[in-house]
Amino acid sequence: MIQRFLLSFLFLIMLSVPVVAQDYIVGKDDVLKITVYDHDDLTTTVRVSGDGTIILPLLNRVEVAGLTINQISNKITALFADGYIRNPQVNVFIEDFRSKKAVILGQINKPGLYELQGQTTFLELISKAGGLTKDAGDTTIIKRKQGPNDLEEKSVLTIDMIQLVEKGDTSQNIQIMDGDNIYIAKAGVFYVSGEVNKPDVYKFEENMTVIKAITMAGGFSDKAAKGGVKIIRKIQEREQVIEKVKMDEPIMQEDVIVVPESFF
Repeated sequence: MIQRFLLSFLFLIMLSVPVVAQDYIVGKDDVLKITVYDHDDLTTTVRVSGDGTIILPLLNRVEVAGLTINQISNKITALFADGYIRNPQVNVFIEDFRSKKAVILGQINKPGLYELQGQTTFLELISKAGGLTKDAGDTTIIKRKQGPNDLEEKSVLTIDMIQLVEKGDTSQNIQIMDGDNIYIAKAGVFYVSGEVNKPDVYKFEENMTVIKAITMAGGFSDKAAKGGVKIIRKIQEREQVIEKVKMDEPIMQEDVIVVPESFF
């Protein structure tokens, strides 16, 4: 269900949300192209060094890490205007995004480490990582570092895939940040056995009831004792049997629904 909705939702997102570099925070290893109008000798392509600086003609070393493209452009313009060029017109472009990375794991087709090109949303990263697997669940966990030090405590964010994909709540489509660790959880399951047409393991869905579960399993067989359905539920590692359940009884993940045979 999630996977089907996601394909169409991703298509709409890609059409409507362009990659915006203006708000991107430049960091180490990003490659910048800097042009100065009517001064071809000052136009250059540079990589941000480990100390967050670039080297430019006339200006020598300029600190740019932690700034946006517009802020860098304004900074270089002011430096050139201070005794070098009258009314300089400076443009800065990102030629290669290299400084921001995130890890995505779990129920994703291409798990791994990804470079974030500009502002990257959660759904854009999922698309880049090949989409969700068929076993993807309703919840995604993101661990995000609180500061620049990798040893600092991480905050934990939760994305509700039902709200995002099926209900269109785009507030769940958050921007992925440098150093994010994203885990796509596996969907819960339940089991239907006994006198149904398709006894099997099924993916758990929101608001699942006994009758919905039996319907997913192809309905009752001709031999089913419809009044004797029971649920085997594991609670704190111990099995509990719930006898003669009602058809509108809610079920839980890992429940085993047993439909006995009628002997009459």
